[in-house]
Amino acid sequence: MTRAAVTRPALPRLAAAVLSAALSAAAPPPLSAQSLPRQPAPRNATVYFHYPLDGLRVPERFTVRIGLKEMGVAPAGIDKPNTGHHHLLIDVDPGPPDQPIPADYNHIHLGNGQTEVVVTLPKGTHTLQLLLGDHTHAPHKPPVISQKITIYVR
Repeated sequence: MTRAAVTRPALPRLAAAVLSAALSAAAPPPLSAQSLPRQPAPRNATVYFHYPLDGLRVPERFTVRIGLKEMGVAPAGIDKPNTGHHHLLIDVDPGPPDQPIPADYNHIHLGNGQTEVVVTLPKGTHTLQLLLGDHTHAPHKPPVISQKITIYVR
């Protein structure tokens, strides 16, 4: 099991620059006017939250644990059938299914094949959703996406 960490409140300028550089290293290619060819996914493929669950109250720093059925996990850039890598969507709706998933504070790429990530969120209500991306950071066809859950950070 691999792990990543993401902190999302206001960051000092240097820390923001370091995080920005790290995010851009795993960022998808720039969006283009053309849609990407999408990798097929089995119709019964499912991505889901092991933790947290919908409606749960969590501390400001917590670990998101991800489950996947009927597909495998492979790092970004590895083109292998029926695999992908996870993206955690925070307080945002999914984008167009024929475009790469953005890389920013609301779209956390787990491009090394991680199945969990440590997240720090400010107090309040937040939504989380999981989206599997292929080797190019594009959603599969059909998209392998979880239900959107709501958590309460105490």
